[in-house]
Amino acid sequence: MRQIADVAGLSPGNLYHYFKGKQELLYFCQDHSLEKMLAALRQTRISGETAAGKLRIVIDAHVRCILDEIEGSVAHLEVDGLPATLRRRLLAKRDRYERGIRRLVAAGTTSGEFVACDPKLATLVILGSLNWTARWFRPEGADLAITGQRLDESAPPLESHIPCCYPSRFQSSGLYFPTEGCWEVTGTVGSA
Repeated sequence: MRQIADVAGLSPGNLYHYFKGKQELLYFCQDHSLEKMLAALRQTRISGETAAGKLRIVIDAHVRCILDEIEGSVAHLEVDGLPATLRRRLLAKRDRYERGIRRLVAAGTTSGEFVACDPKLATLVILGSLNWTARWFRPEGADLAITGQRLDESAPPLESHIPCCYPSRFQSSGLYFPTEGCWEVTGTVGSA
């Protein structure tokens, strides 16, 4: 807690005024980030967007939450160190968020916006990709190169070069992948 207080610019006593220990602080970070992500999911209901547009809103909010808004929000992945009562609360919220994204994927599949897929598996892939950004993203930035080739039949290669971060530190690609076929895609991060 002393190290956390030092980094936050607080006295340990001040930090202990708000949190009894590391577990409460970890729970707070996780709960707060999940609430932000659930709020984005709720926003999609009134957005008037297509399923793809709604999914884009959720993805954008998820990445911004993890990278820009809440330091330690990636902690929503680390629930094993929490007491059972706090862990159950977080898992319930995380499950609700996952189900909401799964409904968006299913709606996009039904409407024909997305290719036919298993919504649960697609949702897990999306969430795994989003959550992993906290592990590789560097705020100092780097250029990103995406390349791909279709494996199941011939097609022009996929190639995109995405410049370093926008002023908010969020790197938006504007890259759209082909929706048909089996593709091998590689991302390479270079220095800024």
